[in-house]
Amino acid sequence: MSEQSTIVVIEDETQMRKFVHLALEAHGYRVFDAATGADGLLETAARSPALVLLDLGLPDIDGLEVTRRIREWTATPIIVISARGLEQQKVAALDAGADDYLTKPFGTSELMARIRVALRHAKGSSEPASAVLGVGDLKIDVARRIVHSGDREVHLTPTEYNLLTLLMRHAGRVMTHKQLLDQVWGPGHSHQMQYLRVYMTQLRHKLEKTPARPRYLLTEPGVGYRIKEQ
Repeated sequence: MSEQSTIVVIEDETQMRKFVHLALEAHGYRVFDAATGADGLLETAARSPALVLLDLGLPDIDGLEVTRRIREWTATPIIVISARGLEQQKVAALDAGADDYLTKPFGTSELMARIRVALRHAKGSSEPASAVLGVGDLKIDVARRIVHSGDREVHLTPTEYNLLTLLMRHAGRVMTHKQLLDQVWGPGHSHQMQYLRVYMTQLRHKLEKTPARPRYLLTEPGVGYRIKEQ
């Protein structure tokens, strides 16, 4: 939370736009609204915000195109606001460059938590990579490639290690199936979903106390996976 942080909200639904605007202002953010994609692009370019909240269903420019255009000139975090049941649109938005998504309806607490994660990640990406990655009881000593779950050292295969490290570096953010497959196995494997399912199952059995009810390695149905920040 910071009164110095500016957020642009691109949302055509009046009541949702007002709800988000008031919630953000109550938490100390400076807010600028836009009801169309064209106006949202102008506001983003003019305000240089710390973060953009973007509805996919805009009346003039598709939200995916807005995401791609913003990504042409800035790495500003983008959180997509999506209607229920549109997993493929969420996936497409994340693959186009969005950092996270929220499914309508959502509450103020979840909205603020997602914003904090996105802003922390944006700040961290401009700093040197940490030698130790940690979320709750999970720790990765990157320099020595050692993984701990609590006090227990866990042996991972190279692929398991690369997958876990990628998720940990983006803790709190959704990583799509395609993003994980492209970055761990390579672009030629972007449709090999069975690889990802098998390795996520293996990681859960090695790292989670109750693999069937994971605490950290969460599934985002139809979209991908997320490491839950504690």
